[in-house]
Amino acid sequence: MSTTPTRAPPDARAPAARPEEHQPADQCGAGIAPGCSVSLHLEVRFEDGFVALSTLGEEPLVCRIGDGTLTPAFEATLLGLEPGSETHIIGHGSELFSPYDESNVHWLARDDFPSPIEPRPGLVVAFETPGGYETGGVIKRVEGEQVEVDFNHPFAGHSLTIRVQVLSVT
Repeated sequence: MSTTPTRAPPDARAPAARPEEHQPADQCGAGIAPGCSVSLHLEVRFEDGFVALSTLGEEPLVCRIGDGTLTPAFEATLLGLEPGSETHIIGHGSELFSPYDESNVHWLARDDFPSPIEPRPGLVVAFETPGGYETGGVIKRVEGEQVEVDFNHPFAGHSLTIRVQVLSVT
């Protein structure tokens, strides 16, 4: 089932984004637009209420819209938001972050896990790819000497509620 990411009504201060209202990147104005630098707090909750990510009470996320820090689909939900605004975005992780791909789920030998890691379901483990990059995987199951690991984006395949607090836009 496909869902379209929407802003939820908890805070009416956040205006709906309409692309034709955005200013060019060199004239960000007050609202978030392509090319703007933004500082914001995020809280991502799964459908069951589990907080999967939160910068609240921590350092805020700082990035430039379009620099690749956030996906284009997620950035689109932020367009037009102004400093001081707070909103809730309801959407699906497969649309906002990355599609879920069954081919990214693999069985690995228990010996592939460095000591002292004891594989157990739900554990997030960092792995190095053959190309030398680091990627995370979530252990789904352990069966004897085999461990099933999901290398999809952790939000893929989940319904999400994302709380966004915009701190600054420049």
